[in-house]
Amino acid sequence: MPNVDDDAVSTVEAYHRAWTSGDIDRALTYVSDDAFCSAPDNSVNTKGDWREYLARFVPMLTGAPEHTRMTDGNRVALWYFPQTQVTTTTLASELFTVHDGQIVEIRLAFDRLGYIPQEPQPA
Repeated sequence: MPNVDDDAVSTVEAYHRAWTSGDIDRALTYVSDDAFCSAPDNSVNTKGDWREYLARFVPMLTGAPEHTRMTDGNRVALWYFPQTQVTTTTLASELFTVHDGQIVEIRLAFDRLGYIPQEPQPA
């Protein structure tokens, strides 16, 4: 019998590797057409919304080292540092639900203020 944890992790790893390397189209092949997607922006709910959300963010990405992950059956939680010109230390977390090799739910959380350029401080 296949291990559900391994299948879910493999799917999430492939998805994450694709979008963080800039290949949004490939990443979305791992996402179900009727997936529910949730980001700090309340207008992100569908796979189409997710595509647009990634398309705005990915060009700014300079790296995305993983911090840690946890699995529970068909759910995978991934913590990583999406790095941009503004930050290399703002932590992001995503909780994925995977069914039949497809991501059916993505819940993203991160500190939006970490991506706002700091105002120069007077000397």
